Amino acid sequence: MAVSASAVKELREKTGAGMLDCKKALEEANGNIDKAIEVLREKGLSAAAKKSDRIATEGLVESYIHANGRIGVLVEINCETDFVAKNEGFREFVRDVAMQIAATSPKYVRREEVPQEELDKEKEILRAQALNEGKPEKIVDKMVEGRISKYYEEYCLMEQSFVKDPDKTITELVNEKISTIGENITIRRFVRYELGEGLEKKQDNFVEEVMSQVKQ
Repeated sequence: MAVSASAVKELREKTGAGMLDCKKALEEANGNIDKAIEVLREKGLSAAAKKSDRIATEGLVESYIHANGRIGVLVEINCETDFVAKNEGFREFVRDVAMQIAATSPKYVRREEVPQEELDKEKEILRAQALNEGKPEKIVDKMVEGRISKYYEEYCLMEQSFVKDPDKTITELVNEKISTIGENITIRRFVRYELGEGLEKKQDNFVEEVMSQVKQ
């Protein structure tokens, strides 16, 4: 069966396997992502997926405070051993993720965490927008699914582009670290604070400030 480019991309992000291998695995699994992951693991082609079932209970809680004290982040990232948690490469990775959160303000770690109620509401809004744009009814649902993917890319940390290297996602960054370090790595949770958030005040673009520093 024919598989979509978005499905290949999703499988590649989850497993770290090559694009052609992902395409073949999806075809073999009739488009089912979970079954395709099993196919890759059986063939020994998924370094990240092979480690994904291993328990990661060590790691770090990292803090990042923007220089002007207006944005603060706490993030917990787990690995399997205390040895890796003390590794400078792992620590640098955790700091990069904390700065990513400060710069891009995600709401969730991964798409599975988005409440169904919020997702349904977003789809209703996107559907209304498409209809108001005069799009034919028969293509509206497909357009909504495409725009929901953009929603995930904006609000789910794992699907965001890495601010230091926009050509890769945070999922791809995690998979790279798993392959390099040799242990399962999980971004578990985070909290982000912005000074005066929710209060009426002059809006300064603190996010642009953070991103300008991250890219230096």
